[in-house]
Amino acid sequence: MPYQVKIDAFEGPLDLLLHLINRLEIDIYDIPVSQITEQYLIYIKTMTELKLDVASEFLVMAATLLAIKSKMLLPKNEEVFADEDLEVSFEEDPRDELVERLIEYRKYKEAAHDLKSMEEERGLMYTKPPSDLSDFAKELQPGKSELNVSLYDMLAAFQKLLRRKKLQRPMAAKIARHEISIETRMTEIMDELKQLKGRKNFNELFPFPAKGHKVVTFLAVLELIKRKEIDVWQQENFGDIYVEAF
Repeated sequence: MPYQVKIDAFEGPLDLLLHLINRLEIDIYDIPVSQITEQYLIYIKTMTELKLDVASEFLVMAATLLAIKSKMLLPKNEEVFADEDLEVSFEEDPRDELVERLIEYRKYKEAAHDLKSMEEERGLMYTKPPSDLSDFAKELQPGKSELNVSLYDMLAAFQKLLRRKKLQRPMAAKIARHEISIETRMTEIMDELKQLKGRKNFNELFPFPAKGHKVVTFLAVLELIKRKEIDVWQQENFGDIYVEAF
């Protein structure tokens, strides 16, 4: 039974490219197209396998990256401009347009982040005459923390999980088909976390080898994050991801 799930947190192909550039510590002005294209296509493939709603703009960007990669493999055709004392060679870089779009997108993304921070800071400011609130004082409940793990980090963790499980899979196995809904798996995960009363390694949420169970579990985790029922974080970049119930 296919699971069609749409995730609104994916902001677009440029957002994914910026994530890859930052994650791989790549110079945005000198992008290794072959490497970035390979990583981009891996993410698209993972999203497709998870039955996530991959917008057409992601596929258009994939085609654009492949076209740029092809152009960079072609023999160079430099135009030479003669000067009185100097000859200048000029060749148009097929990456230029993409780099300009990424820089412009990053500029607006950072501006949006700054505006959001200013909005949150201003939202904490109120003015009113002093009043006695002692009768209304209550014990403050701890608020839910902001996630320091993005959906792209979750996808990367799921990619590593699939590769590890594939290497550990026995040469021959008989697998019984067992259908399970996302809602049921969400309930199971919450029960596990509440009984544990602590954090749990993301990889420990996938005890069964069946790919269908892995996909349902991953989608259940994403839905629990969306509903703010679990907290997910990394202690260091590229480190293990941990899950804990609020």
